[in-house]
Amino acid sequence: MKKIFIIMAVALLSFSCKNQRQGIVQDNFDYNVEQFADLGILRYQVTDWDSLSLNQKKLIYYLNEAAMEGRDILFDQNNRYNLAIRRTLEAIYTNYTGDKTVKDYEEFVVYLKRVWFSNGIHHHYGEDKFVPGFSQDFFTQTVRSLPTPLIPVREGQSVDAFLDEIVPVLFDPKLYAKKVNQDSSMDVIIYSANNYYGEGITQQEVEKFYGAMKEPNDSTPVPYGLNSRLVKKEGKLVEEVYKIGGLYSPAIERIVYNLEQAAQYAENDQQKLVIDLLIDFYKTGSLKKYDEYSIEWVKDTQSVVDFVNGFTESYGDALGIKASWEALVNFKDLKATALTKLISENAQWFEDNSPVDPLFKKKEVKGISAKVITATILGGDCYPATPIGINLPNSNWIRKDFGSKSVTITNITQAYEKAAAGSGFNDEFVYAAYEKDLMNRYSTQTNDLHTSLHECLGHASGQLLPGVDPDALKVYGSTIEEARADLFGLYYIADQKMLELGLLDNPDAYKSEYYKYMMNGILTQLARIDLGKDIEEAHMRNRALIAHWVLKHGQKDKVAELVKKNGKTYVIINDYTKMHILIGELLAEIQRIKSEGDFEAAKQLVENYGVKVDPDIHKEILDRYATLNIAPYKGFVNPYYEMIKDVTGNITDIIPTYNEGYAEQMLRYSKEHSHLPTYND
Repeated sequence: MKKIFIIMAVALLSFSCKNQRQGIVQDNFDYNVEQFADLGILRYQVTDWDSLSLNQKKLIYYLNEAAMEGRDILFDQNNRYNLAIRRTLEAIYTNYTGDKTVKDYEEFVVYLKRVWFSNGIHHHYGEDKFVPGFSQDFFTQTVRSLPTPLIPVREGQSVDAFLDEIVPVLFDPKLYAKKVNQDSSMDVIIYSANNYYGEGITQQEVEKFYGAMKEPNDSTPVPYGLNSRLVKKEGKLVEEVYKIGGLYSPAIERIVYNLEQAAQYAENDQQKLVIDLLIDFYKTGSLKKYDEYSIEWVKDTQSVVDFVNGFTESYGDALGIKASWEALVNFKDLKATALTKLISENAQWFEDNSPVDPLFKKKEVKGISAKVITATILGGDCYPATPIGINLPNSNWIRKDFGSKSVTITNITQAYEKAAAGSGFNDEFVYAAYEKDLMNRYSTQTNDLHTSLHECLGHASGQLLPGVDPDALKVYGSTIEEARADLFGLYYIADQKMLELGLLDNPDAYKSEYYKYMMNGILTQLARIDLGKDIEEAHMRNRALIAHWVLKHGQKDKVAELVKKNGKTYVIINDYTKMHILIGELLAEIQRIKSEGDFEAAKQLVENYGVKVDPDIHKEILDRYATLNIAPYKGFVNPYYEMIKDVTGNITDIIPTYNEGYAEQMLRYSKEHSHLPTYND
């Protein structure tokens, strides 16, 4: 029935989309959609769409469909009540007949939009639960006014009992307060609100359970626990595996169906093998099958179309064991990839010449590929907020033995840049004309290059010493890994090799990235944190760690400083050459920590440099940022893909269109791509 509905919806939309067809870059394209709370919603263009064959478009269409089918999985992974809350809020939004100008309703709409954006009730970046701005009375009265079938009660549960259960989840700030708690002084499993572990399970139990699975001398370990929820049944810990016939089966069945459709249009045998192995993984839940899929995915470097679909990144788990569901479909930007290819072709040179102890370097760098891509759909943990670069797979031994793929998402970075034009950000936060000129001339170029170096070489560099547990750094593992990749990129962006390869055309260009990095790590990223809060998110901790470490260790020579001008705080860099040296020293230490699994050293670095915030500077940055009316976080609506058929029903074309609004898209996804039961506990 759902496929019929999609075709009908396409017919209804087709009359209004003729002026935005074919994915052609348009000078008058409106990248900005709307803004609310601390969030801005943007659009991205699918450029060069018409360079694809019809079969490639069909392949992408079904991969896109598979990418949208896991949305409910992520909601449920983020918190056990997210689906109940989202479905209740959507029922109110689509059936409300009261006064829509009252403050309670206006605050309700903002709250619903935030839940959509964050895939749940916790901030997508800050991890804290956001409490509704509408009253509890408004919520309970409005729910009671709904037709009973629209209220997602448990089986046999009354509406009053439903409200007794759900109201505290929304309105009590102490209940499920933080999605991912990384405070090492606390039990990070008990005090994290995500749904990767059953109620009452402790950090010690998790570490013991998965520690017992690992064989000390296993050189090819599977990512234990990646695709399951750990629960306690009759006093015994057991895994509920995400697979067909297991947890999340209704959604996974739809993912598999669309992957099977996509496989018919695979560009080559290798790509079909990749899709078939992913299907096998979803059917069996076998992590050995997942590793087989990952290896063959790395080997597929010839296909134009590519995708990520599955349980991938572990940032949502404080211990870095469990993976959130995400998806991204894309095709290769052939012209831009030609430049990026230079990085991957010289991977061994970069590894050999890094400032890292030779003991921690790879003797032979294998299988690294880098490309620039055009995203066609964002899904799961890549939607609405998405990374601008990706490096996969995450398995250390697969990266070592088979390599990795790195991508930079060019149409996403383009959308960010176009939407931010004229915001006044640089005038407010960049110190002086010299730094502004550097950033105006080189920032776009150096930002893309740093992303490529980070993803292609940084994550792919170095090696663990034999016997070191990949999870040895525990709660600090994600921050250390991101710092390692960032430092690798920062170190080499200032190297003469960038000029020799033609990746930069001026020896001073790297200074733009150094200045922006220090400014962001110490000052401007604080706009993303509520006053009085510590830094929680791994990428933000990483940037703060690097910037504050350089500030302190360069203090004697005044390599970088915080200065006041007209009562405002700015970063200045006095010696870029010495900063480059400091970056190399920190890279060497971070790699040592990673390679040796030195938990205590990781803890000291992260806690001393990456967590705490100066309250006076924090308030100042928030006040200055507020004057710009810029949303500190951005996310995207996806294009809508219109399927064109001839009179006999044959597909003649598929066209991306850009008319769908944010709420319209979210409601459509909830109607067309929502197959899980409300409660999966």
